[in-house]
Amino acid sequence: MYVPAHFEEDRPEMLHALMRAHPLATIVTLTPAGLVANHIPLQFEVPARSGGPGVLRGHVARANPLWTDAAAGVEALAVFQGPQGYISPSWYPTKKEHGKVVPTWNYCCVHAHGTLRIHDDPAWVRLLVAGLTAAHEAQMPQPWSIDDAPADFIDASLRNIVGIEIVIERLQGKWKISQNQPQRNRAGVVQAMTGRGTPEAAVMAELITRHAPGDGPGKP
Repeated sequence: MYVPAHFEEDRPEMLHALMRAHPLATIVTLTPAGLVANHIPLQFEVPARSGGPGVLRGHVARANPLWTDAAAGVEALAVFQGPQGYISPSWYPTKKEHGKVVPTWNYCCVHAHGTLRIHDDPAWVRLLVAGLTAAHEAQMPQPWSIDDAPADFIDASLRNIVGIEIVIERLQGKWKISQNQPQRNRAGVVQAMTGRGTPEAAVMAELITRHAPGDGPGKP
């Protein structure tokens, strides 16, 4: 990924937070047919004992060739996309001053590179599914758990999926949030985004507001 210095985000806590807040990842693997991308929600964890960049865990349908076709020993890539949005040059005060402005797109993303491991193990998959369910059901008024369904139904469902794990070897983050613009242009973007009234625009406006112009993201 191309990352100019002023867009680089390398603080682990920022990268981890994005992966947890936006768990649907695009997993890219090399197969005999070429590069293949799959979209899979992943659970991020930092092992308490070993430390390191952490691991990503998820599952795929048994019929999905991801777990059989991925080239052994070749690095896999999981891409996490965070807040994003179109930026119009009409929001920049400098448009009226000299007109030398163009559209762009703001976004935050994390690339996780690492070794893909396969877990064709019902006990491992059950534990994973229970953990994923508990995490995503936590905010529900009446949280669902795998114990709510008939045991034979759950057992049959688990036999139809295979666990996957990416042991992260390196993380790369890019926070492209108008750091290369002068303060008045950044203020114009924040005003326009806030005026849109959408949750996505509000998040981007907050990100821009938190970082001073010319500083790298996470380094206000």
